[in-house]
This record gives sequence, structure tokens and C-alpha cells, in this order.
Amino acid sequence: MRFKNHRRRLAFAGAAMIGGFALSGCADGDSNTTGTEPADPEDVRIAFVPGITSDPFFRAMEIAAKDEAEQLGIELIWQGASDEYAPQSQLPFVDAALAEGVDALVLVPTDADALQPSVTRAVSMGIPVITVDTTVSDQSELVSHITGDNVEGGERAAEEMNSQTEGEGTVLVISASPTNTTGTQRVEGFESALADEYTGLDMLPVQFAYSQPSEATTILNTTLLEDPDLAGVFAVDGTSCTGAIAALNNSNKSGEVKLICYDAYAAQVAELESGTISALIAQDPAQEARLALQYAQAAVTGEGTDEIETEVVIPNVVMNLDNLAETREYEYAE
Repeated sequence: MRFKNHRRRLAFAGAAMIGGFALSGCADGDSNTTGTEPADPEDVRIAFVPGITSDPFFRAMEIAAKDEAEQLGIELIWQGASDEYAPQSQLPFVDAALAEGVDALVLVPTDADALQPSVTRAVSMGIPVITVDTTVSDQSELVSHITGDNVEGGERAAEEMNSQTEGEGTVLVISASPTNTTGTQRVEGFESALADEYTGLDMLPVQFAYSQPSEATTILNTTLLEDPDLAGVFAVDGTSCTGAIAALNNSNKSGEVKLICYDAYAAQVAELESGTISALIAQDPAQEARLALQYAQAAVTGEGTDEIETEVVIPNVVMNLDNLAETREYEYAE
């Protein structure tokens, strides 16, 4: 059986198909190359390795994954680095999962190239792999890649920035790293929107904080010294947002410099209410996690594989003070 080879865009507010799989039955030859007998749904062991366990985005993902695993009746092994979003910290957890002989691997690659050999190794062992949020350089061996619409998120951030700065001024983008797939897509969407539609905004060269809030603080502190009239900042990930908030508070620029951040941590929503953050681009990490586990179980047991999409792209929601009453439900569970 072959997995469908096209993108699916899911409505952000939930997808009925997520709860509708009956994931048990015979094994799929394409996803399990070991030739073993089909797995009993109750015996399925799935490893889920996030980018960094301490980040509220992944904490929300963990809460949903554990709940979904219980509902599906599978064993979930949730493990990852707690203090650093980097391949050198993530790889030991991936290696441990493969050594344990798990039935499937759900992975949030911290680097598209560095985690590619792990995916290739897993597939060679007959372990189906699903990437969530970020992905690897070669997606041809994956069962599925599930992510937010990152290009669209960058475009909507640009639209919001244009509106809140009245279409004029210099803006800074702080991203995670040059090889972080979600970050590069968000920057792409933001940059292209400025070039095509919001030409009154002048974008400085992208700076990289490598998911370290302190580095983002340093970047913005330096930028404010060099460009005290900075109009806005687009923080491409939650940790960069945390660091940017500190820099704006330290320089008494909070509220004056428009800060648009990705993700919707509880702390970020509070900063939105206080006026330090101008807008948030919220994802749905819970939905990503639930769907990944359902796909993983389907790939292992063989039933429900006709429902698997090779790429699922979930739209974002823009949260600002004007619509907070309606969008607060998208705040991440922590």
C-alpha cells in the first residue's frame, strides 16, 4: 500500500479525521521492511523525540501526545534534551530510541542535515519515521511530515507588522538557525511579503539566536544601539521572543517597538495583554502531536494507511489585542 503523495491543509480549529481512525490490523509492506508479523495495537511502542522538552511549544505537544497515546492504547516513549535545541543534544535520544527497537519514531529534527542519517538508519531498520514541526533534507523516506504553515505564518507576520507600524520603518528578524527548516520558511514568507507588498518596511539582515533567549536579548540590545529608531521585531520562535522581550524591557522600548512573535506560550499571551508583544502567530502543537501518533500507529499496524498524507500543513492564527477574546483558546497548554 502506498501513502498518498500530496499536501493536505487542515482547518486550525480541529480536524474530524484525527479522532476517526481505526488503527489496527495487518502490517503495511511499504512502512515495515523487516518482514515481521503485524504488531498488535496494544503492543505498539512509539518514540517521540522533540526539539527540546523544556520549551512550552513542546510541552503542549507532550501533553497532547501522552493523552493521545492513552486513547490509542499504545506505549509512548517521550524523551529529549531539556536544555539545548541542537543536534548534538538530540542525537543521543534518537540513538537510544533506535537501540530500544521501537516500532515507530516521531521526530522533531533540530537540524535538517544532521538528523538525516538517523532517519535513513531508522528506515533501514524497518522503523517508520514521521517528522513534526521541522523536517530533514530528504523527505522521500518519511511516512509523513506534519507542520504548521510556516511560509504563510511569515506572510501574516509581515501583514501584521505593516499594519502596526503604519507601513514604515526598519524591522529586525531574529530566527533560530540557518538550518532550522521552520525558521527559514517563516523568514522566507516574511521577507517575500515585504518585498512584494509592504515595501515601506526596510528589513535588516536576519540574525540567529540558536533558540537561546540570552542570545536574542544580545542581538536586539545591539541592534537598538545601532538603530534606536527600530520600528519592529519579528521573533521567529518562542525562545527568540523571550529574549526580545527582555531587551525591550531593559531599553524602555516596550510597546514602542512593535514585537511580533511566533507561538502562544502562556507568558507570551500575558505579554500581549500588557502591550509588550504586539501580535502572536499561534500554531497547534497538540494537533500535530495527535496526528503524528495516529499516523505512526497506522504505519505499524497497517490499517488506516489510506488516511495518511505525506505532508500535512496546518494553518496559523494571528492573536492580537483586538481579537484576543476569540483567539485565547489557541494559547498553548503547559
